[in-house]
Order: sequence, then C-alpha cells, then structure tokens
Amino acid sequence: MSKTKQIVLYFIVAVVALGSGSFIRSLISDAYQTELTSDESQQGAQAILATQLPDLDGNDQAVSQWLGKVIVVNFWATWCTPCREEIPEFIEAQKKYGDQGLMFVGIAIDQADKVKMFSKEFGINYPVLVGSMNTWSLLEAAGNRHSALPYTVVINHSGELVENYLGRVNLKKLEKLVIPLLQQNRQTEESTQTS
Repeated sequence: MSKTKQIVLYFIVAVVALGSGSFIRSLISDAYQTELTSDESQQGAQAILATQLPDLDGNDQAVSQWLGKVIVVNFWATWCTPCREEIPEFIEAQKKYGDQGLMFVGIAIDQADKVKMFSKEFGINYPVLVGSMNTWSLLEAAGNRHSALPYTVVINHSGELVENYLGRVNLKKLEKLVIPLLQQNRQTEESTQTS
C-alpha cells in the first residue's frame, strides 16, 4: 500500500473513531454534566465573547456583536448525529423567540464547505461560524471537560454564562432557562426606557 493511501486510511479511521467517541459520549453526557464555578463561567463567557471566526461567506464575525441578547452558542459538527438531531429544534426556537432577543450562534468544528452545504440543506436561520481544530480549546475554556459534541452554552444579556449542556439539548429543557432570561431582558429594557 502506498504511503498516500496509508495516510488517507489513517485519517478516515481517526475521523470515524472521533465521531463514534463523540456519539457515545453524547449518549451518556447527562452523567458527565459538570457544574461550572462562577470563575469558570466568567472565563468561559469572556473566551466565547472574545472569539472571532469566519461565517459561511468567509467573513470574520465577533460573537460579542450579539451581546445584549440572550445568546445560545452551540458547538457542533456535520458528522455528529446528536448535533444533527438538535439543530431543527434550534431553528424552531430562533424563529419563535428571535424577535424577543434570543440569538442562536452555531460554531461548527468542521470543513467550511460541508458546514455551508449542511446549513443550506437544514435551512439554519441563525449565524453559523466555522471553527477549526483550534476551536477545541474554546470548548474547554467554556467548561467542556470531555471534549465532546454537541456542547451548548447560554449567555445572558449581561454577558454571563448561565448554563452549559453537554450532549443533545431538548428544546423544552432549553426553553425553561431561556424564556425567563428573555423576560428579564425585556424588563431591563423597559425600565431603562422609562428612566
């Protein structure tokens, strides 16, 4: 077997192993859900908000541009089955709550062409940024100690990381957290306008 074929074969085996490992981790993720300390939450929020990654058109976008909204940042990949399962619910939630101040931001750890094709196929209606393998360090900074996908964090309108989810997020569970944050956000805006 030629050296090139060996390298390609090793790469394919590595991708399959990584995908399988992420899938198995996502199945048991509730057992590994970690609660972050306030320092870890603050550092995680700062790391995410300081991030600048290319969008689907290759233009760099700063996550901080959405500060002031309730931001749900979802780390995912096209090859990740639980990621593919939760994205339609995120699309629904963005449609339902977007005008109330909710902003989903997808950060794909994948190849840009695959992410673009996937986003178009699924009709993703929120910003999708494309990370590289270096984005794993951002996951860790945001509290993902298991380096598994999907991983989702919720940042309130003040820029505080208020919750993290390892594995597939159920929309009903997410709504229980997000709806009160949106109401808080609306009340803050109303009191600012009357002052």
